[in-house]
Amino acid sequence: MDAQFEDIIEQARREGRTFLMEHESKAILDSLNIANTGAALARSEKEAEELFRSIGGPVALKVASPEVVHKSDAGGVRLDLNDAEEVRQAFREMAQTFRDKSMLGVTVQRMAGPGIEAIIGVAQDATFGPVIMFGLGGIFVEVLKDVSFRSIPITESDALEMIEEIQGHKLLQGYRGHCADLASLKGLLLKVSDLIVAHPEIAEMDLNPLFLYPQGYMAVDARIILREGRPAAPAAPAAGQDLHDLFYPKSVAVIGASGVPGKLGWNVFTNLVSHNFKGQLYPINPRAEEIHGIKAYKSIKDVPEKVDVAIILVSANMTPDVVEDCCECGVRYIVVESAGFAEMGENGALIEEHMKKIADRYGVRLLGPNCSGIINTHCSMVQSIGIVDALSRGNIGLISQAGVCAAGMLWGLRHIMDFGIIGTIGNKLDINETDMLEAVSTDENVSVICMYLESVKAGRRFIDVAKRVTLEKPVVVLKSGRTEAGKKAVASHTASLAGDDLIFSAAFRQSGIIRARDYEHMFNLARVISKQPFPQKEGVFIITYAGSLGVIAADAITDNGMRLAELEPPLKERLKKLLPDYVCGMNPVDYTFSQNSEIVKKTIEIGVESEDVGSIIVVLQAEILDSYAEGLKGIDFKGKPIIACVAGKEFAMEDVIKMEKIGMPIFSTPEEVADALAIMFRHAKRVKRERQS
Repeated sequence: MDAQFEDIIEQARREGRTFLMEHESKAILDSLNIANTGAALARSEKEAEELFRSIGGPVALKVASPEVVHKSDAGGVRLDLNDAEEVRQAFREMAQTFRDKSMLGVTVQRMAGPGIEAIIGVAQDATFGPVIMFGLGGIFVEVLKDVSFRSIPITESDALEMIEEIQGHKLLQGYRGHCADLASLKGLLLKVSDLIVAHPEIAEMDLNPLFLYPQGYMAVDARIILREGRPAAPAAPAAGQDLHDLFYPKSVAVIGASGVPGKLGWNVFTNLVSHNFKGQLYPINPRAEEIHGIKAYKSIKDVPEKVDVAIILVSANMTPDVVEDCCECGVRYIVVESAGFAEMGENGALIEEHMKKIADRYGVRLLGPNCSGIINTHCSMVQSIGIVDALSRGNIGLISQAGVCAAGMLWGLRHIMDFGIIGTIGNKLDINETDMLEAVSTDENVSVICMYLESVKAGRRFIDVAKRVTLEKPVVVLKSGRTEAGKKAVASHTASLAGDDLIFSAAFRQSGIIRARDYEHMFNLARVISKQPFPQKEGVFIITYAGSLGVIAADAITDNGMRLAELEPPLKERLKKLLPDYVCGMNPVDYTFSQNSEIVKKTIEIGVESEDVGSIIVVLQAEILDSYAEGLKGIDFKGKPIIACVAGKEFAMEDVIKMEKIGMPIFSTPEEVADALAIMFRHAKRVKRERQS
């Protein structure tokens, strides 16, 4: 196949084409044993008639011209030709229509039998490289854009997920006598992925339409677009590096530390001192003798011992010289919290480039610039440029491209969430989101990771790392900067559908990442995952004091693909003894206003014993929430998540915090609870499947 492929490519290059004509594309499909309708080239009416007779059935004629890419749009397709005269007439009409288009002839190909129309394609993404698309054809792709994407290369699991996640999946499984051979479809997706891996010269590709049958498939049309010029050899994936001492340094120098309250150098050094960082601290300020009672040094060169981490807080134009000084002194990690670099334009970008060359020359890793450093509650290190109040040691890791997460948002979140590590990456000149994810995932103190991202560097490495991490620790990502697909002209249908945000969503699904809708959603998910186990079954048990909220909860779990659990008969008998005479429902259990902490605890204990219950929703009264915080303390969840819903919780925050402290997450609405449980259940199901595959 390779020799044939190279011959076809060279022919196109010699003719100045960046696309392959249909008969060339189908020759490549033939070499891969991808079933297609064929495309024999006829250069005359006579040849077209002879090909028709050899096929022996209805045929299609399509114009073959290096100047016509979109054949249907240009009127270069004739279908269902059933006799020789029709074939000759169609050839003559095309010759007349395309007389000024360097027409080589027409391709003659057999008509495909009716099937389920689909499309498979390939496009290039600026972040993730080549991506493969699958969807149903016709209105599904044109109007509804019901398609799925994955970054290439794909696995069997990826291919199956692509097929299952489109809305029209039920049509493929079987509907009114129509169905598709899902095994052969999966195999076709893998063949296309392998083709692109073997031949990076291919920029775009469409199999459209593709007819799916109960046995097999048939590619009716094929289009392959080549890259302009010859693609560079793919770079080897960057190897991960141990960043442990960046997060657990024995010594930290703050270059630009200040004794003047309000300055950023004051904030950073004050945070390190006030949080009782256990390592050595070295404030660097040429005009200070001491800061916070700690001896100051005029330069990093004056520090008598080697420093693990240097935090730089000087103006951007001074930073390269300071970076060089740090490197010469043997500093292992540099955190540049100063701003004024690439985010400010070309001059700032040049300073960044200079800084990077210096760090690379010495093999020093650099975080930032324009970041807010790292917080690690497990070694009492707070590098934030904003003053941070007391933090509890926790199991949540947060990686953020924006520094606001490291200070401003923590002011409130610290009351209901316990963070272990917070790392801000800023302009990610060197250390990027994937480096941080890999490093934080190995920290035994962290059990769930959330990320705020505006962009991703080296997208395929990000997918590969995240895929490994999510099998062990859940990762919740909020991705901002959603944009429409680029407006540049594209030759393939696939490329026109490959919008930035659609590709990011696909990459997250491929990685096993949970995508959050907004900040509140991300932190809600991280909060419940950090405190509760994952549901292993889809059955939900609902306990409420208000019938309406119980009904809303039941609707919400159904809308999210879950169901009401069914208690076993002995457990129903136990529950009946708790219920007031006027209550008969077993799920949701509505105690009305006779509900109290004791009865809720006993009901929860019944729920956790049920084999059919995977999770529990408890709707509580805000006005007596304090009693629940005390009464539910120490309850044995037995590996099942329990989430509370408190309408009006914002008016009882003191008691909400008490509930959170005992490990019971509090949400405002039943819909929020149902959403969280469904996401957790799907994640647990995926992890189990991936581990077994």
